[in-house]
Amino acid sequence: MQKEALTSLTISIKNLKLNVMISKTVQELALPVGVTLDRFIMGNQSTFPYATGELSQLLRDIALAGKIINREINRAGLVDIAGGNGTENVQGENQQKLDIIANIRFIRALKNGGEACAILSEEEEEIIHTGNNQGKYVVAMDPLDGSSNIDVGVSIGTIFSIYRRVSPMGAPATREDFLQGGRKQVAAGYILYGSSTMLVYSTGNGVNGFTLDQSLGEFILSHKNICSPANGTTFSVNEGHYNSYLQSVQDYIVHCKKNEFSARYIGSLVSDFHRNLLKGGIYLYPSTKKDLRGKLRLIYECYPLAFISEQSGGGASDGFGSILDIVPTTFHQRSPLFIGSRLMVQEAVKA
Repeated sequence: MQKEALTSLTISIKNLKLNVMISKTVQELALPVGVTLDRFIMGNQSTFPYATGELSQLLRDIALAGKIINREINRAGLVDIAGGNGTENVQGENQQKLDIIANIRFIRALKNGGEACAILSEEEEEIIHTGNNQGKYVVAMDPLDGSSNIDVGVSIGTIFSIYRRVSPMGAPATREDFLQGGRKQVAAGYILYGSSTMLVYSTGNGVNGFTLDQSLGEFILSHKNICSPANGTTFSVNEGHYNSYLQSVQDYIVHCKKNEFSARYIGSLVSDFHRNLLKGGIYLYPSTKKDLRGKLRLIYECYPLAFISEQSGGGASDGFGSILDIVPTTFHQRSPLFIGSRLMVQEAVKA
């Protein structure tokens, strides 16, 4: 009798433990998913410079294109879309197959969205007119930054910048729409394709980051109100060109080494910038004897990342002043770039 009672008690305890485990699992599964990008945009629309809905839709169009590019990157090795295409873009750089695919995907998404009247892309020499002449915005973009790293599995990204057009509504966009200068950006951001896919953007009211939940196909708010550390101990620069840098840049690199800073250089602008944005550090792409004007493109690489950096409390300079204060004269104008933690940028420029 006692044995039967003991057996019954053991079974009851096991059942209780099982019920507790099931209850805990149900509770975990029922946890809130988080704030989606769409919900965040709608909830913060009143903070946009022009709260009429078009900018919100434009950001959604960019996010949609980012999801599609993420899919293409993840299956690149399966469908033979990795590697070079055997052609050059307007910069004289070898185009990767995914450069072309990303360019097509973003142009298509922005055309279908209807909010952008024109696009400026790293991959094309002139303005791309969308046919939506009633659109209030223009978009400048680098569809796929660091694409040569795809073959070796290194993180890459998309960089974008949004301006409110200055040309008359109903007419085709003009050069002036894209040559307004960095201070005129109404929104800017980037999409990082790596171990996770993230969209980081600002509309001039702080910086927020969203991580793509692959199972839901939704960007979820994961990094709210990003504040970049004022200082750091990481420097990102291609030291292979050390002898071609100005003496002041060489001196700063020596300063970093004397202080035993960590050298971290991925060779993908978005990746290096993203790490330093979150953890503190500086990214340097100075001018060289070969490229006296610098190599990074001002309008669709330097401007948008400088906008993000300043909105998060960081800094961005060409070595002489703020990147955002440079007056652009051509679509594919180049510039040196010192960007990252505010105090590190100040020290690098001072050197």
